[in-house]
Amino acid sequence: MANMEISSQHRLLLSFYLFSLFVYPEAVKVTYNSNNFSAGCIEIEIKALLEFKQGLEDPSGRLSSWVGENCCQWDGVGCSRQKGNVIQIDLRNSYNLTYPEYVMFGSEAEAYERSSLSGKISPSLLNLKYLSYLDLSKNNFQGIQIPSFFGSLRELKYLNLSHASFAGMIPPHLGNLSNLQYLDLFPYSYTNVDSKSLWVSDLNWLSRLSSLRYLNLGNANLSLASNNWLQAINMLPSLLELHLPGCDIRNLPKSLPNVNFTSLRVLDLNNNYFTSSLPPWFFNVSTLVDLNLANSEINGTILNDAWRNFCNMQALDLSFNGFSGEFLGSLSKCSNISLKVLRLRYNSFSGHIPESLGNFRSLRCLQLSGNSFLGPIPASIEKLPFLEELDLSSNKLSGAIPESIGQLSALSYLDLSMNSWEGTVSEIHFLKLKHLKCFSLSSVNQSLAFSVRNEWVPPFSLQVIFIKDCRVGPTFPAWLGTQKELVSITLIGVGISGTIPGWFWKQSPKIRWLELQNNQLSGMLPKSLNFSLGAIRVDLSSNLLKGTLPLCSNVQSVSFSNNKFSGLIPQTIGQEMSMSQILELSGNSLSGNIPSSLNKMKKLTTLDLSSNQLSGKIYTQWKGLDELNTIDLSQNNLSGGIPSSMCSLPQLQVMKLSSNYLSGELSLSLQYCTNLSTLDLGDNKFTGKIPDWIGDRLLSMSILNLRDNMFNGSIPEALCGLPGLHILDLAHNNLSGPIPPCLGNLSGITSFKPYFPVPSHPPYSEEIKLNVKGRQLEYTKILYLVNIIDLSGNNLQGEIPDDIAYLTYLGTLNVSRNQLTGNIPEKIGNLKLLESLDLSCNHLSGPLPPSMPSMTSLNYLNLSYNNLSGQIPSNNQFLTLVDPSIYEGNPGLCGPPLPTKCSMQNDEDEAHKKENDKEEDGTERILFYSGMAVGFVVGFWGVCGSLMLKKSWRYAYFRFVDRQKDRMCVSMEVNMTRIRRNTLINRR
Repeated sequence: MANMEISSQHRLLLSFYLFSLFVYPEAVKVTYNSNNFSAGCIEIEIKALLEFKQGLEDPSGRLSSWVGENCCQWDGVGCSRQKGNVIQIDLRNSYNLTYPEYVMFGSEAEAYERSSLSGKISPSLLNLKYLSYLDLSKNNFQGIQIPSFFGSLRELKYLNLSHASFAGMIPPHLGNLSNLQYLDLFPYSYTNVDSKSLWVSDLNWLSRLSSLRYLNLGNANLSLASNNWLQAINMLPSLLELHLPGCDIRNLPKSLPNVNFTSLRVLDLNNNYFTSSLPPWFFNVSTLVDLNLANSEINGTILNDAWRNFCNMQALDLSFNGFSGEFLGSLSKCSNISLKVLRLRYNSFSGHIPESLGNFRSLRCLQLSGNSFLGPIPASIEKLPFLEELDLSSNKLSGAIPESIGQLSALSYLDLSMNSWEGTVSEIHFLKLKHLKCFSLSSVNQSLAFSVRNEWVPPFSLQVIFIKDCRVGPTFPAWLGTQKELVSITLIGVGISGTIPGWFWKQSPKIRWLELQNNQLSGMLPKSLNFSLGAIRVDLSSNLLKGTLPLCSNVQSVSFSNNKFSGLIPQTIGQEMSMSQILELSGNSLSGNIPSSLNKMKKLTTLDLSSNQLSGKIYTQWKGLDELNTIDLSQNNLSGGIPSSMCSLPQLQVMKLSSNYLSGELSLSLQYCTNLSTLDLGDNKFTGKIPDWIGDRLLSMSILNLRDNMFNGSIPEALCGLPGLHILDLAHNNLSGPIPPCLGNLSGITSFKPYFPVPSHPPYSEEIKLNVKGRQLEYTKILYLVNIIDLSGNNLQGEIPDDIAYLTYLGTLNVSRNQLTGNIPEKIGNLKLLESLDLSCNHLSGPLPPSMPSMTSLNYLNLSYNNLSGQIPSNNQFLTLVDPSIYEGNPGLCGPPLPTKCSMQNDEDEAHKKENDKEEDGTERILFYSGMAVGFVVGFWGVCGSLMLKKSWRYAYFRFVDRQKDRMCVSMEVNMTRIRRNTLINRR
């Protein structure tokens, strides 16, 4: 890949050009002839150099030649031919780096440290009055500050402190170096990924460096100077190269009245945070030859004529931004197209790749991956005879791959993966690709097939091959046997079957990456697979391989999952695979105990032995596996309890022991697994109460699965204190008591938490089986988005708490098969993201809340076998819930989809009749009393009124009354006399 970094080569050549012609011409001559200078050095300069040497640490003895009187013959020292003064110190570390910028580890880091200078820099250098050139790059000064006295070395023209691990504030005193032409302070560290950075308070001091032609402050923090960085740079009229990558600059000024850096040829502003479009002044810098704006959050549409001023451009990188529109059109109109490198990866470009691409005859590197280009590859691609790198991956390209690609004889890197190709790939596609080293191809619609002869001998010798979702089979490709330089092989889902040929394993010692998963490979593997030291990945999962499990030495990540391997796990696996960090053996038929040698795998981070037939007690010697963060022993035949040593693992985050025969109460030692995010103990035989310390101590918990055990007691309220808990499965236990109302406060479900995984190695695919929508589902990739509470199959009593309606991001709620009473919470409609709701087999009563139709995401509902009543809603999501079994067992429910019609209309008629009867009764009463009143008035005034008005009637009436009174009195007296006479007779 190094030969493909054309842009980096160009900058390196340009830097050397600057150095040789502009920066220090005399130093070049002196370096060449310094050993011929016979006169002794000036005493004060010798003393200054020796004091400088005394402050340095030199483990490799690079300064061992610094003895004697003639300092001009010392390694790294250059003197003036005319006067003999020291004018150059070049102590650049010459260690041969594999890559220009990466972090070293292990023996390589140790070798680099031995070759590096470190220590303190003595101010005795101030006595070198004529020092023009100082290079301390690629050493390791371990975070010391750049000495401020460097600003007093007035004759300096060249200062290179790059890749030397300086840190702290860049001294503004450097602005005193008025003769400085070359300044490189790039602070990258080869051995410390978390090294401290350089930073500035402002860049005003730069404006005084009027002679500066090369400036590199890459990775220095310039955020405090974001508002005036461009004004300072604009004061440097001689500047040819400007490198400010990764400087945390957040402002790209919209206007610049006068552009003074009119000689600028190289501009590197990648990896900043501009969050704006390109300003108009930018397109006036027509002298640019190399422009890098990658990953700087620049957006906007590129107009067709915007880039017409950049006809001298040779290298252009706009990758990882938000550019859109047509781009190639304007550059292709230049009369002298000199573009060699074009990188437009991961933007928003769309449409067809134009035929004008063929006008870029000098193009060496073309990267268009991660856009939305569609249609076929243009036929003009064959007009690019110098093209060495072609990356069209991750677009929407379709159709057949043109055979003309086989004419690109200079091509060494070809990536056509993640498109929608169809048709066949034949030998003609590779006819003249004799320099091809890296080849990647996949088709998302799986409509592409290879069609080559078994005896085909390709013209190339690949180092990397990646083919996915294309038909390469049915047999293992024989032509791979001709590829003797392969270090990375990926053939995923390519339809190859049969056994892996023996010649393939003879090449394995060179291989560092091997992926053959999702095929139909069968047969047995050798007992031991040997790979190169530092091999990264071996994945043979999801095939039909059988026999005993092979051992892989020197491999960081090993996966033999989902095959037919059987027998015992080799007892020496820990010793033979001590370098492994990931071991995935799930989905086989492995049996026996977990071997004790696992504690020899000190680098192990992930152990997945799930879905086998392992038996016995869980391995107990976990102590010492300090990097282990994931243990998956689920779906085996393990018994006993959880060993206390498992929680001696400081990094443990995932513990999956479900579907075994584990028993007893939860060990108190589990409370020391304080980093656990997933605890899956479902489908075992654990007993006792769910301990409070789960909520009090395991505060990182996000997934808790205790279903299908024999836990009793109540649900501890302490679980409500787990801030990240979003999957809680306690189903099918013997739990009793109420549902804690505080579950409505689970912050992991009340708010959305974005997830940005950044794996440093092939990630363990965490899986968990959950009962959702009435069936068991297995969640993997989207597990972090799943929000579930399942309390079904217990003996919980009381009402469903109203606070459950606060769980606005809840996706599944299952409290079925309990003894719950009361009404469904009135505000349950607030759960607008709820997809599955199961309240069946309880004693719930009352009507369905009016808010329920607001749950517009609901697609599974079970309310059966309760005492619910009233009419079933008939709007929104309820229009799709038409299975009568959803509501059966509720005699009081009526309306579609149940056959029971609601009696609401009859009730209304009866009520209306009763109301009418009431109205009629009221009318009769009014008429009756009204009649009585009228009759009384008429009768009273008819008699009394006549007596009052007619005197003769009045006299006659009262005489009649008097006579009747007299008659009554006489009658009473006669009767009384008769009674007394009879009484006297009886006494005698």
